Order: sequence, then C-alpha cells, then structure tokens
Amino acid sequence: MRIIPFIVGICVASAASGADFDTHFSDSTLRLDYILGGDASGSHISLQKQSKSPCWAGRRHNMDKLPYTGNGQVTVVSKATGDTLYRNSYSTLYQEWLSTDEAKTTPRAMQHTVMVPLPKEPATICVSLLDNRHNTIAGMSHLYRPDDELVAIGNNSRTLPHKWLHKGGDSRQAIDVAILAEGYTPAEMDSFYVHAQTAVYEILSYEPFKTHADNFNFVAVASPSADSGVSVPRINDWKNTAFSSHFSTFYSDRYLTTGNVFAINDALAGIPFEHIIILANTPEYGGGGIYNSYTLTAARHPMFRPVVVHEFGHSFGGLADEYFYIGDVMEDSYPADVEPWEPNITTLKDFDSKWKHLLKDGTPVPTPATEAGKWGTGVYEGGGYSFKGVFRPADECRMRNNTYPTFCEACTAALNRLIDFYTKKEQP
Repeated sequence: MRIIPFIVGICVASAASGADFDTHFSDSTLRLDYILGGDASGSHISLQKQSKSPCWAGRRHNMDKLPYTGNGQVTVVSKATGDTLYRNSYSTLYQEWLSTDEAKTTPRAMQHTVMVPLPKEPATICVSLLDNRHNTIAGMSHLYRPDDELVAIGNNSRTLPHKWLHKGGDSRQAIDVAILAEGYTPAEMDSFYVHAQTAVYEILSYEPFKTHADNFNFVAVASPSADSGVSVPRINDWKNTAFSSHFSTFYSDRYLTTGNVFAINDALAGIPFEHIIILANTPEYGGGGIYNSYTLTAARHPMFRPVVVHEFGHSFGGLADEYFYIGDVMEDSYPADVEPWEPNITTLKDFDSKWKHLLKDGTPVPTPATEAGKWGTGVYEGGGYSFKGVFRPADECRMRNNTYPTFCEACTAALNRLIDFYTKKEQP
C-alpha cells in the first residue's frame, strides 16, 4: 500500500503501511560499505562494497519506521512497487569533522558501514547525511540485485574467539551488543574479558537496562592487537592496534575514536550484532559514542564504569550530552530555531514532542536550576554544549556528569521507548 511519497537522499520512496520481514527479506544481512567525502563546502557518498552473510540480528518489525531522525538515514525500497521496506538512522564521525576548521580547507574521506536485512527482491538502497537543520547535505542511491554475482559473500569461517557474557534471549528478538577488544595483545585477552564483563554489569545496573535485561545479549569478541594500549598523539605514542584507535580526535585530547569502520565490522564476521562497544586497553581518560555506530571507552581508567554507560547512552540511545560550557555558546551545534532530534534536549521549538508530558503541573518553562529540588524534571537552560538556548530535562543526569548515578526521568523514558521499538511489534 502506498501513501505519500517522500525523498530520501536522491531517492523517491513511498511510505508503506507496514513492511513484513518474512515477505521481503531473507534471514541474512546485507553489509553496505561507503566512503563519505568532501569538506565544509559540500559532501558526497560513494559505494565501496556490498556483501552478504547469514543471519539478521536486527529488528523484524517496525521495519519501515525510524527510531530517530538521526544525522543520516538508510532506506531500502522495493524496485517493483516503490514501497519502503526498511529504514534506519545513524550518525557519523565524518559529520562531526565537517564542523572543524580543517574541513574549511582540506577535503577528507572517511569510512561508514550500514547493515540492512537482505532483500529477497531487487531493491534500491538510499543513503543520506543530514545537517543540524535536518536538511540533506549528501545522498545517493544504488541497486541491490539478489542475482548480482559481484555482491561478495562474507567470510564467516574466520570468526574470532568470543564469549557470551549475558544472554537475555534469542538474537531474533533481543538486542545484540558486541564488545570488541582494542589494544589487547593475545596474552591480554583474559584482562579484556574481565573489562567486558565489568561493562555489561555496569550497563545492566542502570535503569531502564536493568528492567530490560532479558531484552539484551552481550558478546565479548577477542579482536587481537600487535601492540598493547592505544595511540596517544599528544605524547607521540603511536600503537599498532586492531582498529587504529587514538586520542586527540579533531585535536581534542580526550576524544578517543577510530576511523577504521570497515575493520570493526570485519572483526565481527559470523557474530550477530546490532550495536558495538569497543574497549580500549589504556589508563588514559577519554572515549566517544556515535549513534548507531560505536561506543569507544578507555577500560583501565578509574572512571571506566560511568563513562561506558554514558557513551552507550550516545551510541545505543541517541542521547545528547547534557553538559555545557559557561560563556561558550556553540550556536552551530543546535540552531535555536530547529528542534534537535535527540530526545533529551530541546530548543523549545517543538517541546511537545519531548518530555513535556513528564512535567508536574505548574512547572515553569524554563525552569530555574535553583528550583530543581522542587520540580525535579523540568526545562533547565544549558545542554548540548550550549550555555544558552538549549535546555535539558534535569539538573543532573548520567548524560551530564560522571558522578550522577542514574539517567534522568526523560532519558529513562526515551530509552524505554527505544527498547520497545526494537523488541515489540506494536508501537503507540
């Protein structure tokens, strides 16, 4: 059934009444590798490779719906009918780089991988990148044919050693999270498994993950590195590791990321996963979390436990940072006249779509931080790195600092909705 056409990148699709997984997809995965390139004046997306492998670990319902708008989207469209069969959203390190000074002078290219269920029929794959006004800044489409002999078969015969640390349910119903080792030599894998188990215990100790423990699977994957530790450029310490992770991303000392997205996904061949946590074998403080891409956290720092939960809030939950810098208004991050897609911050342009329903009667909007003890959940100015114009739902939250022990009410509600989206057929 077709309803209203919409544009995804440069692809025209139709909103379907509800795509059925078994009708349109095999129980397999289509991996799509892209190169994102350009600079501040313009960006483009290029297809690098398509490959397929057994087993689909993602959702099998709500197929034609988006969890969030995100900073980019992928859509699978039936070539025969034009109906939307599957959609998902994500963010990328490339888009963060576009806001740097380097992007004004030097074009760069970065890797990006998307997983979609394997279509049974010819399908058009549409991918796009969005700016902070939710406008498309790059898009492309390409055809997938089931009989295309150049679509590679994934090599699952080289599956890395792995251990299931928590098994909440079958991969077809549960949310599968893979934990990768970065900067652990083969001799240090026992230490990696201990750190991975710590991460699982910590995440599942927080609500709403604790209540929904049966909806999650966690598997630790022993991806070996030649060197122990990860690269710390500010002290000229470079390591040979599985994913070439390093601190000082975009010259920010604490920002720990990797651009080797293809290698990350290669390391997970033969292992069901939807979300990725990478543990870095380092005592340096830092990390990063990119929505529907990966979490990367320093596993030997004393703040490892709260940081891995915070970064998982980004990569799994799509939650924004609720901290800000006094006197430094980063207006380019969240324009005042656009409602952010992240569920835990607002510019008040469309507050009805956020946590307004959680406010007590009479709660002032904005809510003075001095009255946080009176109102609890409110609309407190400062969030998303901005001192002015962006508002957060609580004075303190796991998404604001490393010492607060819980997610705020609005973050918890958003995570509950997302878990339901992935695991339940019926959505409100």
